[in-house]
Amino acid sequence: MRVVSLVPSLTLTLAELGLEASQLVGRTPWCIHPESFVQDVQIIGGTKTPNIKKIRTLNPDLVILDREENPKEFYDELVALGIETYVSTVEHPRDVPEMLIELGRLLNLESKAIEVAEAIRNELEMNVDSGSVVLPMIWHEPLMAVAPTKYAGALLECCGFKVPDLDPEGNGYPVVTPEAIQSHNVEGLLLSSEPHEFSKQEGEAICDVVESLGGKRPWTRCVDGEALTWFGTHTLHGLRTFTALCKDLKTANE
Repeated sequence: MRVVSLVPSLTLTLAELGLEASQLVGRTPWCIHPESFVQDVQIIGGTKTPNIKKIRTLNPDLVILDREENPKEFYDELVALGIETYVSTVEHPRDVPEMLIELGRLLNLESKAIEVAEAIRNELEMNVDSGSVVLPMIWHEPLMAVAPTKYAGALLECCGFKVPDLDPEGNGYPVVTPEAIQSHNVEGLLLSSEPHEFSKQEGEAICDVVESLGGKRPWTRCVDGEALTWFGTHTLHGLRTFTALCKDLKTANE
């Protein structure tokens, strides 16, 4: 089995499901984990700009894509060339277990996939206390967050946080204004390390403006962007990370 992965979180997933390193023949520059698994693998372009000629040269048995991360026209081109693809569609942590099992079946790694899928399902069934109203901040200029209708926002809600939907008619990645933070009674800003690596200072500057408008000053917390946004086997880590954070913040505020 010769596999090309154009999804960083699924490259990590392949390794954690037990794919042999020699079976991964192509990746993006952002497929960086685990280092020992990817270090000798050819880079065939970015998630948005994959090089079809390089991929054809690799003669893959399977190219792994994600509906949101990779361009549809590139998928269409692969299909036209008769190259086998797997396209993940993950909007919520609940989507992950079945996706893992599907991928495991394709790669003859079903046993490990079922094991991780069950662990994620068990984590999702745990009762969590209601926590703070938070915005997961992902971009700085313009200032952007993730809605609860997208994976990262849904993951936080599974962990006990409440994530307001600032723009229900939008694309799930609303532009954020200090006025919106105030009007939605946002208590905290979770400052992601990716795709923009937020600094504490950037977060506090946002809070300064909210406070100047007469709103209650939110707290800020820098968080691991991979735990927040990487789906697949890493979903288990994300659920555990943010459930613990939600509990810690609630205890601190009691």
